[in-house]
Amino acid sequence: MRILWVAMLAAASTLSAAAQGTKAQPQVTFQNSPEIASPAGYTHAVVVNGGKMIFVSGQVGLNKQGEMVGKNDFHAQAAQVFQNLKSVLVAAGATPKDIVKLNYLVVGLNHDKLVALRDVRDQFIDKEHPPASTLAGVRALFREDAMLEVEAVAVIP
Repeated sequence: MRILWVAMLAAASTLSAAAQGTKAQPQVTFQNSPEIASPAGYTHAVVVNGGKMIFVSGQVGLNKQGEMVGKNDFHAQAAQVFQNLKSVLVAAGATPKDIVKLNYLVVGLNHDKLVALRDVRDQFIDKEHPPASTLAGVRALFREDAMLEVEAVAVIP
């Protein structure tokens, strides 16, 4: 019921803006709960009112030719993953700064991979307002040579 109510409010806001001949600007609020530990490099919750949401399928370290970049080189694969995310977002009219949610799947997650992932990620996201994020270590992805998969959600006007 609450989801239906939120959807009706969003539709009414969009219709109201259209009737006035203006485009509704999304309001994006990054919120951390004071009741739990402060997050490092991500936000507890991102609240979106209005705008267009872009859901990006999981991206891996494949180049334009479909070849895996950086076999056995996690940092190189991470760089390609984020370049692929950027390319998909630009094609949809967004930028990496518009990302509000990231989900990571890392094969054989360890400290070194976490550090490399954060290093690459921080070159792409808005570090003042980092997206909500989920990181999971997994045993395997769709290909043996894929070490990382990242999906995203972005919001634009």
